[in-house]
Amino acid sequence: MHSTATGFRPLSAHRESPVMPSQAARRLRDELAALGIQADIHEGHGLALMSVWADLVVWTDGWCYRWWSGRKSSHTGRWVYAFAPVDDPVTTARRVALRYAELRQNHPSALLMGSSS
Repeated sequence: MHSTATGFRPLSAHRESPVMPSQAARRLRDELAALGIQADIHEGHGLALMSVWADLVVWTDGWCYRWWSGRKSSHTGRWVYAFAPVDDPVTTARRVALRYAELRQNHPSALLMGSSS
């Protein structure tokens, strides 16, 4: 992927993505649900975002899935992102589930879990 001033664009930007971002997001959301993880989908401007947990948003442009890995580069101090191909939502869901479990230990807030106590 090449970065631009506004973010990322696919290497073959002249071609349409193989999957509509909303469709890719629904596929991943369904795989996450099978693992017991709920996600909300938000769509627009050629992207679909899945809000999974505090500090865990997965987004797709129809080419791949991306999310923050939880690490920062030791060289640049910038966030390091995880990537996964859009044609493998099953493996992506497992990887996102690992990050989700890690974050739940760091952010176990009842408020985030929807509790009203």
